[in-house]
Amino acid sequence: MKHLKQFSCMNITAGMLMFLSVLLADAGQASEDRILSVERLVERSSAARQIVASDNPAAIARHEEARSLFEKARTAFNTGDQSQVDPLLKQATQIMFDAVRMVEKDSSLVDKEYRDYGARLESLNALCDAYERIRKEKGMGSTEESELYSLVHRKIDQADALKQAGRVTEGRSVLDDAYVAAKVAIEHLRGGDTLVRSLDFASPEEEYRYEIDRNDTHRMLVNVLLADKIAASGRVENMVSGHMQEAGSLRSKAEQQAGRGEYDSAIRTLEKSTREIVQAIRSAGIYIPG
Repeated sequence: MKHLKQFSCMNITAGMLMFLSVLLADAGQASEDRILSVERLVERSSAARQIVASDNPAAIARHEEARSLFEKARTAFNTGDQSQVDPLLKQATQIMFDAVRMVEKDSSLVDKEYRDYGARLESLNALCDAYERIRKEKGMGSTEESELYSLVHRKIDQADALKQAGRVTEGRSVLDDAYVAAKVAIEHLRGGDTLVRSLDFASPEEEYRYEIDRNDTHRMLVNVLLADKIAASGRVENMVSGHMQEAGSLRSKAEQQAGRGEYDSAIRTLEKSTREIVQAIRSAGIYIPG
């Protein structure tokens, strides 16, 4: 499985914010110098370029307001109305400061999206490494022979294409699908029930919670794997639906048993429910071992 690298978007620098603060603080300097400084700020600075390039209408509107105030200040300077120059320049600079902070806030949100994407990709890569290692240990041959592996590979490529197009949130959602598939693939590669039995649970209730999560994960996998197959074939839809209805009934029974504190029984019932979901996936022509 190839591994994709995370990158982060560029923010407006702290130095630019400091520059704005200096302009606000130095309102008493010579008006001609301040005219040049504020002109550079509102027209040619990196802050101005990033505001114009942003998708933030409020920040762009504030930038236009700052430009308008600067033009009034320059007119006042040229006509000798010195009493108006410094207040107008200060107001223009303050408004630019506001616009910069609006864009900076947007950039922080975008950065978070990229960080979340990168964190999910890192976790997924770790699962893929584990999957390849376990197959090798078991002498099971090439990972490309697994349908789930191929699905994960395609999903990662799809997510990367979305990220490159700036659709990071959508890409993260696709990675989530791939993560579910990789997680289930590893469990079945190691032998689902055997793996569960090897875990050390503090109580039957804790094991029940684990089985609930395992059941949920398999349900998500049905959506990830079978959506297109179900849409394309009524026969597949009917077979999958039959298994999923049985899985749902068993899940409800398990929840009722757990509600009465009968966790051992609930665990066995949940295992049956999860096996029905596996059968639903197999009935659509996708083999999951275990």
